[in-house]
Amino acid sequence: MPKVKILTERELRQIVPLDLLAVQCVEDGFRWLATKAVAMPPILRLEIPEHRGEVDVKTAYVPGLDGFAVKISPGFFDNPKIGLPSTNGMMVLLSSKTGLVQALLLDNGYLTNVRTAAAGAVAAKHLARKDASVAAVLGAGIQARLQLEALALVRPIREARIWARNASKAQTVAQELSAQLRFPVSTYAEPLKAVAGSHIIVTTTSADKPILRAAWLEPGQHVTAIGSDAEHKNEIDPNAILRADLYVADRLTQARHLGELRHAIAAGVVAGDTSFPELGEIIAASKMGRKSEMQITIADLTGTGIQDTAIASLALARADAAGAGMDFES
Repeated sequence: MPKVKILTERELRQIVPLDLLAVQCVEDGFRWLATKAVAMPPILRLEIPEHRGEVDVKTAYVPGLDGFAVKISPGFFDNPKIGLPSTNGMMVLLSSKTGLVQALLLDNGYLTNVRTAAAGAVAAKHLARKDASVAAVLGAGIQARLQLEALALVRPIREARIWARNASKAQTVAQELSAQLRFPVSTYAEPLKAVAGSHIIVTTTSADKPILRAAWLEPGQHVTAIGSDAEHKNEIDPNAILRADLYVADRLTQARHLGELRHAIAAGVVAGDTSFPELGEIIAASKMGRKSEMQITIADLTGTGIQDTAIASLALARADAAGAGMDFES
């Protein structure tokens, strides 16, 4: 009988940390998206409004890979009121040859957090100035922490600023990150002051109205927006896309419907059929990235199934190498 490997969140945290190999894994995923005949259907979304809930299902098949992932990712945003996390989920890795289940990754959203942070690092690696050393993070949730941790892997960050609506939470995160990353992380009462003079800005919230204004952007800055992964979410002033010298999507067709680009189109700032480069195309050098240190660049990361297949494949490979997980005969 075929065996299915079952891995828990605890095991996955041990074998798939947020490190340069995880960043490389996600970078490879973006490159495949630009260079291979990847099959990646639109996101399946289920809304459960009476409980402020949403469930996303993402997947992607890459020719040449042994397996492909199907990820189920719920977000129930009233959960913290009853002592539960707002996000969780799981990934199923299936054989590309037979369709049989290879692994069940009971990660409770951990792998999604890692691949999302790794994607932010990839965007900064290819779009931010090489000497970028000051980062501003808007938000104080798990991605605020992980995005800054990932940035420090690819850029010489020496100072960070955090702004969040919850000032006390921001203060706690700043203190913990200062100790962990060993460079000063300060809190700011206003997002404008956090952004001013920063080299990299990362927005990590579930905002439905812009928290980053176009007028605040300065020459040479790079912005990575990760919060807009649904039609109603919007972190960046639509005019920022017009002001930027370079706007890059993780998946252009998806960004037009879910990302910051959606709001720029709705506002009439850009035409709906305007062509923009994708991050994978810049990684593969088929499209031009940053041309000078004075350009303003924006990466619109809506989250793609290719990232899930990439990180799930890495998890299974590391589990096999480490002898981790439990084999279950189906």
